[in-house]
Amino acid sequence: MSDIRAPFRRLDGGFGQRTRRAARATRRRLRTSLWFPHVPLFLLVLYLGLLQIHHGLSVGLHEALRSEDILLLSKSALAAVVDGAPSATAGAFLVIMAFGLLTRSRLAWVIALLGAVVSMMLVWLVWSGEHGLAFGYNGLVLVALLAGGRAFRRSSLTSASLFAIASIMVVLAYAVIGTYLLGSQFAPPVTDLVAALYFAVETMTTVGYGDVVPKTHDARLFAISVMILGIAVFATSVSALLVPLINRRMEFLLSNGGKKVARSNHYVIASDSSLARNTAKELVARDQQVVFILPRAPEQGGEQRDLVIGDASDLDVLRRADAQHAKAVLALGHDDSENAFIVMAAKELAEALRTVAVVNDSRNMERVKRVRPDVILAPQVMGGELLAMALSGEAVNSDQLMQRLLHIAS
Repeated sequence: MSDIRAPFRRLDGGFGQRTRRAARATRRRLRTSLWFPHVPLFLLVLYLGLLQIHHGLSVGLHEALRSEDILLLSKSALAAVVDGAPSATAGAFLVIMAFGLLTRSRLAWVIALLGAVVSMMLVWLVWSGEHGLAFGYNGLVLVALLAGGRAFRRSSLTSASLFAIASIMVVLAYAVIGTYLLGSQFAPPVTDLVAALYFAVETMTTVGYGDVVPKTHDARLFAISVMILGIAVFATSVSALLVPLINRRMEFLLSNGGKKVARSNHYVIASDSSLARNTAKELVARDQQVVFILPRAPEQGGEQRDLVIGDASDLDVLRRADAQHAKAVLALGHDDSENAFIVMAAKELAEALRTVAVVNDSRNMERVKRVRPDVILAPQVMGGELLAMALSGEAVNSDQLMQRLLHIAS
């Protein structure tokens, strides 16, 4: 495999393109798309959440455990939990969202990112005398989440609903327990869980009837934390539920009214070049099905096409385009090296799959032949030779012209 790829190091492009090609080749060999970056991020975020929960639950417990009175122990333990409630709540968020990262949920990534920011603030402000290493680890998790953000694009309505409900329940539990234990610092005092639930919901939704009012600094700071968490969770949950619904509607409108077109015996075109569009137009005119693979979504207002967004040299992207059931994969891009890598990926996906590659630079002809596409198309090479023949007055031989335009493997 390395003897085939080595010549492409000198193909059109500088160090940046060679680095990207090497990275794609490494990803294919290691099959990183199956586990990276969501599994490492899951482990990082899970451990960070467990650290926060451990710190939140351990605040004051070492003193409570010395008590000989079991009733006093329970009260002290519960009070200790509330004292460490900000850390415990942030940790619970992070643990829940860590499992969401395994599904590559966009909502889980957003909330995990917000949780990491809150966690960093808590480590800096609350973890007195022990925040050095934890702060550095928290920063590492934050950087890793930002770096891997592009991998989390799934917006499943089911997962969004589950994570939204879990987030609301965690914040609600924090608000109810905190209100009940700080009940004497409110006017009128909160003496039962029903009253605590009433104030928690009233504060989280920012209704604020004014019938229960915090009177001390601790109670006011607690109420502020509930308001901030409530607004953040409700806003994130609503957007997380609406975005999948909107996306489904857009997919419905862009897929011929929701009718799923069976992909079989079709052509996969990996490019959006003029040659690719014209080829697709002619194939469609002959009642052939065409699927485009593009690196990014086209601007709105273009013609309706069957699109798959991704890297055409990635096996997972080719499978999403059902390339294994296609008549042929056509690599018609402007970069000869990219076209060659697409042919290699297609051959790896299905050995019998027919492939077509475009060569834009005559110097790359022999190198592209090494990946053994079934057809090599060289329009730029043919155009230059045709122009030279016309200017020099040579006779144009149609057979020779087609032979130079198409190089068909025997």
